[in-house]
Amino acid sequence: MLKFLSLGLITIFFSALSWAEEIEDHTKMLMDHGDGHLMEMSGGMVMGQNTDKLPGGCDSISETKEVTVHAGHKYAEKFPGRMYAFDTQEFHFKPCTKLTIHFVNEDKIRHQWMMHGLPKYLYPKGMFHLEVSGPAMISGTLILPPGDKTYLIHCDIAQHMEKGMKAQLKVGDGDGDLPSIPGVTAPVVPDDYNAGLAEVFAAAKLTETEIAAANEALVQAEAVKKANKAAATSQTDSFVSGMTVIGFVLGLLLALFLAKKFKGMGVSEVVASIFEWLAAGIKSIVKLLSDLVTRVISNKN
Repeated sequence: MLKFLSLGLITIFFSALSWAEEIEDHTKMLMDHGDGHLMEMSGGMVMGQNTDKLPGGCDSISETKEVTVHAGHKYAEKFPGRMYAFDTQEFHFKPCTKLTIHFVNEDKIRHQWMMHGLPKYLYPKGMFHLEVSGPAMISGTLILPPGDKTYLIHCDIAQHMEKGMKAQLKVGDGDGDLPSIPGVTAPVVPDDYNAGLAEVFAAAKLTETEIAAANEALVQAEAVKKANKAAATSQTDSFVSGMTVIGFVLGLLLALFLAKKFKGMGVSEVVASIFEWLAAGIKSIVKLLSDLVTRVISNKN
């Protein structure tokens, strides 16, 4: 028992080491470009970094927090119809919190952790932005504003938010919930894979007479489609069957003729005979073409 337990601990240890080696920390390579914009050339970026400037209304930092957020395809598996997701869809912090986000991308594509609605006098364009390409980690810090407010968190890469990479961060009690947060709030437009013609007609606001006419037209169109398909199949089958029979009969007659013609001959004699027939056939074709050309010229004259 002790032997198996030791083996298990060793396996977990080396698995952790391999994961640590695979997920590179890009934070160590960031270059400061000013105004809280940090960047490195292999695909890591922090925008809106703020470690010491208090937002208006904050007399001091209320508390210091760190949180690790994972992003990747596997975190969307629990949300039907979604492709990407964060491992956490909702965050809660006190106003004026100094918050450090360790953002871990576990996919082999680019992902972002972007927060909107921040004071523009302190955060350029009103956002705080973490970005990393491929399996890697990046960290950034900001100081949350005072007051109760709910902020949008999402990945701004095309279609990633629509495919599930979206969350909300509540400062204090927040000011309500945002729509379409996976697993938290209902979608604005829910996915419906079972909608039938009744729902389509209802959405189009058709009258009963119009619905009956539309149904009748659909039935007739389907019947015509099936009839055309059956006729085409029948014609194809008849053509193939006829050609098959004719080919079989001609092949059988040719085989009987050749068997009788080449009976008792050696291989070289058979080959010589075939070449003689080919030469005779070519001569006949040439003669026919020559006669045809002569007649055409004579008619013109």
